[in-house]
Amino acid sequence: MATVKEIESFLFSKAPREIAMEWDNVGLLVGFPDKEVKKILVALDITEEVVNEALKAGAELIVSHHPVMNCAWEKVQTVRADTVQGNILIRMLTAGVSGICMHTNLDAVDGGVNDALARRLGLTDIEQLHLDGVDTEGRPYGIGRVGKVDGFADARAFSAFIRQALEADGLRFEDAGKPVGKVAVGGGACGGMLSDAAAKGCDTFVTADVKYDVFLTARAMGINLIDAGHFSTENVVCPVLVEWLESAFPQICVIRSVRHKEVFSCL
Repeated sequence: MATVKEIESFLFSKAPREIAMEWDNVGLLVGFPDKEVKKILVALDITEEVVNEALKAGAELIVSHHPVMNCAWEKVQTVRADTVQGNILIRMLTAGVSGICMHTNLDAVDGGVNDALARRLGLTDIEQLHLDGVDTEGRPYGIGRVGKVDGFADARAFSAFIRQALEADGLRFEDAGKPVGKVAVGGGACGGMLSDAAAKGCDTFVTADVKYDVFLTARAMGINLIDAGHFSTENVVCPVLVEWLESAFPQICVIRSVRHKEVFSCL
């Protein structure tokens, strides 16, 4: 059986550590590098429900997109059972469960979050929305993708399709009155990339966590803007992670979380 650190090494071969943003926290964040793994649970986040699911399934490892310890905004100063994060970490360590998190490196890499989102929405002729650089193996990387779609007369029709394709509980959109043809996507909170979408000649931008002023800017720029939710636009990468891990480690049972869902509901 492969060890936790061997699985981490494989995941970094797919989504290199060096392409993660400087502030990010990726890789084996909690657990036991030398422990052998028989079962892996894949989820977008490591929540209390996901930990419960891993324990019930007998998984030694959770692989997630979002870091269980997000040190971007505040350093972890305490690990206490009476805090949400502390309780999660203590339960994982007590049960011998490790956590590997692939975040902005998985957003940017070819085949990662944004390619998964573009494919799920039926985009063709896919290219990068923004080129951030080239990794040590000469592979270009960057956040966001651009592609073409056919058959959608306006943002409302495309939004209805997106809601179904992503199994989103609801979404928000600004209809600029243009048919949908050239689409930019940015999984998660990529509202700040609206100008990149405009520079690529896109009539439509699909992302998440869009602020009020960005909707106003999109209206002024004449770009359809669709906020399909952070969970919905990034959860599409979980099947990709399952596929990668099953292919690389056929002796390990890899399962996808069925408990982790959208955190909010829409009327």
